[in-house]
Amino acid sequence: MSLRVLAALLSLAVLPAQALAADPIYPPGSRFGFEPAGEMAVSRRFTGFERQGGGATVSVVELPAQAFRDLDQNFTPENLKNQGLTLKNRETLKLADGREGVLFSGEQPIEQPGAPVVHKWILLVSEPTVTGLVIGQSLPGSQTDEAMRAMLTSVRVRPALSLDAQVAALPFRVTETAGFRPVRVLAGNSVLYTDGPKDQMMSLEQPILVLAEAVQPAPGAEQRDAFARAALYSNQTMKDFVVERSQSFRQNGADWHEIVARATDVPSGQPVVVSQTIRFKPDGYFRAVGVVRAADRDAVLPRFRKVVDSVGFP
Repeated sequence: MSLRVLAALLSLAVLPAQALAADPIYPPGSRFGFEPAGEMAVSRRFTGFERQGGGATVSVVELPAQAFRDLDQNFTPENLKNQGLTLKNRETLKLADGREGVLFSGEQPIEQPGAPVVHKWILLVSEPTVTGLVIGQSLPGSQTDEAMRAMLTSVRVRPALSLDAQVAALPFRVTETAGFRPVRVLAGNSVLYTDGPKDQMMSLEQPILVLAEAVQPAPGAEQRDAFARAALYSNQTMKDFVVERSQSFRQNGADWHEIVARATDVPSGQPVVVSQTIRFKPDGYFRAVGVVRAADRDAVLPRFRKVVDSVGFP
């Protein structure tokens, strides 16, 4: 695994003593459950937990089973240091249900003058069908190191959830699929839809639509067009973007931004059309990206929009 991927994984966690619970609590859609430390509750912003008073989080990422060894080999003191984490300890664990785990602990400074040092833990969990990447972090005075370690090492892994159960656990609801079907759910906050018999799409034989709830703060109104364009151009599987339309609008009491652009699919070299729609919220944003072969745009783009317009939020 490249250092670039390593950096992306480590950045997934975000920071915004009552007794441990007897039974594990599973974030919606997640296979990984924990006995939360005091004041830690399931987050509505990401897959994991956060302290109700702020200052501590535990986030969970589910990866393929073979990722465990790769990550363990790459989480060296030097590589972690390059990502800002000073490693203090590494220990191999036998978890409560007999699974193997590796726990890394250390400190990571916040890049702000006078900011405190964050205490950070990375737990790799090995299971025959999945790898768990669990990232815990706390500010001084929010949770004790003992409570955080106890919470992480209380992890349990339940059987894989059905796709319908994963879709039902998303932080948004799709009430009109317009003929598309879900293929897979990622990170508990995004879902991939397609139209056609294949689950693995090569050369864009089938249109794809990705819906995702983001946990990052939404940009201000004056920055939204630039933000939307940067998000569009960040897709490294496409190149030669030509924006046909980029506009902001109000709909159902919310601020939206939509871009329609032509591009070239890098793997296949085919011309494609990309539709990106972003709904801005006070605590984040929702993003929908649809990609279709240029020859099929007239039939598919209205269906993308029909799905997006049907999305509701609790």
